[in-house]
Amino acid sequence: MATKHEQILKYIDELPVGEKISVRQIAKALQVSEGTAYRAIKEAENQGYVSSIERVGTIRIERKKKENIEKLTFAEVVNIVDGQVLGGKTGLHKTLNKFVIGAMKLDAMMRYTEAGNLLIVGNRTQAHEHALKAGAAVLITGGFDTEEHVKKLADELEMPVISSTYDTFTVATMINRAIYDQLIKKEILLVEDILTPVDETSFLASNDCVKKWHELNQETGHGRFPVVDENMKVQGVVTSKDIMGQEEDTLIEKVMTKNPMTVGDKMSVASSAHMMVWEGIELLPVVNDNLVLQGIVSRQDVLKALQMSHRQPQVGETIDDTITGQLVMSESRGKGEEVYSYGVTPQMTNYLGTISTGVFTTIVTDSANRILKNYKRGDLVVENMTIYFIKPVQIDSTLDVQPRVLDVGRKFGKVDVEVFNQGKLVGKAMLTCQLLDRS
Repeated sequence: MATKHEQILKYIDELPVGEKISVRQIAKALQVSEGTAYRAIKEAENQGYVSSIERVGTIRIERKKKENIEKLTFAEVVNIVDGQVLGGKTGLHKTLNKFVIGAMKLDAMMRYTEAGNLLIVGNRTQAHEHALKAGAAVLITGGFDTEEHVKKLADELEMPVISSTYDTFTVATMINRAIYDQLIKKEILLVEDILTPVDETSFLASNDCVKKWHELNQETGHGRFPVVDENMKVQGVVTSKDIMGQEEDTLIEKVMTKNPMTVGDKMSVASSAHMMVWEGIELLPVVNDNLVLQGIVSRQDVLKALQMSHRQPQVGETIDDTITGQLVMSESRGKGEEVYSYGVTPQMTNYLGTISTGVFTTIVTDSANRILKNYKRGDLVVENMTIYFIKPVQIDSTLDVQPRVLDVGRKFGKVDVEVFNQGKLVGKAMLTCQLLDRS
């Protein structure tokens, strides 16, 4: 039986795109408290199929697919630019495919403006009108209003006209940043991307007998299964080790491992890999917030997915990518000893003009990662790090980063890193890393 929270989420998900939603309306329709309705709406917003806009309300928007994640709805644009909706509220759920900056004559502007675009422009009423007629939405910068007939046209055509107090450059930068952040999210593999869904998952009920395990084992060739109750909530995990020596009529709940480790579908694959390697687990049940089984991920799935993700072209660049992209090898002294060069640019410094602590830590970690890859394919997770900042490093300095492997085993590595500036030691670090093998 689904919980009230799950019932509300299902109800919201089945509403038509563009529908307005209110706490009171949902509380009344499903006969739940307003608090319960509010929590469900917030959860739907977190999952990306509802958007709340000040002075407009909450609306059902299109749920993004992974391959379409870089597209924004007009509702999201309103929130990004702290905008006010002047007209065409019913079109806020629609997706924009490109934005056009209207810094040219009207006829030239219209040549570039197509259906589904967002025209970013100042207080040029004619441009607002022409854009709407071309099937595009309008974002008016500088906090300007537009004329009443334009607002009416926006309502008729169901294309939003939005006003923002920011200037054109700032607005374009904010929208670009939002698209860029979504591209980075697109690259991050989540458990939901690789899980075996529940309808393809073999599982046992807690009131099944050991005999049922043997039947599933014969049928699938697997030895590990999640165990659920009558509401599909995960109660445990059973493996061939638990079954060994047990009578066929013994209940599964008597032999299973209770309260097993589980993951949510929005957890990153890297975090799952770390959990599985660290705990020595071969299979993880994937559950929702109410511990209802959504599927499973195996250690093999996780490590294979990590291996594949490294072969994909990268689109968005994170801060770590920006920092480590400037770390270049300058000298190789044989296996396990290399020297890297790093130029300290203005954006890598703090308010004092010296290298920021976070940047220094990233350089040290990346150099350790690179040196350990000479011994072992895979990634590392830092378990312990001690850093000594011996001297401040000024802006425009060139650093020599010298990592040295002290010890490397099957699962762990120890690396000593020394950082020099003009031959003088400016920092030192000792790292103990857990190795995630992807071979």
